Amino acid sequence: MNKKIFRNFGLVLIASFLLCIFLYSCGKNERIKGEEMTEMKIQSDSFGNNEMMPAKFTCDSSNISPGLSISGIPDGSKSLVLIVDDPDAPGGTWVHWTVWNIDPSVTEIPEDSVPGGSVEGKTDFGKPGYGGPCPPSGTHRYFFKLYALDAVLDLDASATAIDIDKAMKGRILESAELIGLYRRS
Repeated sequence: MNKKIFRNFGLVLIASFLLCIFLYSCGKNERIKGEEMTEMKIQSDSFGNNEMMPAKFTCDSSNISPGLSISGIPDGSKSLVLIVDDPDAPGGTWVHWTVWNIDPSVTEIPEDSVPGGSVEGKTDFGKPGYGGPCPPSGTHRYFFKLYALDAVLDLDASATAIDIDKAMKGRILESAELIGLYRRS
């Protein structure tokens, strides 16, 4: 009889634990506003997630930044950070663009522009500003990573992605990403 009770108790305990994990994972990165679920997003009208980027955003053409739309910024956000990098670069991840202290009320970043009041940091091209995709071979992935922070970062334009990562530690409320692909002809 005691073995049966312990076995049943163990099954109930395991089932409760699995239910807690399931319920936690269902709510991760989502917030309820009224009855509507929202999630922070970054998108582009020029290319979809995991789709090819038009050449005008690359070294093969105009080399301008793509237009981006932002939605679902969490309450309490004080600033946004955008980091664009290529993890497929031969020498390791290559940083193409960093922008921080973007006002959290910004919902659009037009092509070839930077939101007012934000700061562009030093990229792996050795200078601040956008540097478009220019893969030496094959198709590369370009991650447009957006972070909502509970603070404004105290960094100047000489800051690199490593500096930004350190400054963001413990400050990220939510993140989103858009992946663009590019292959040179």
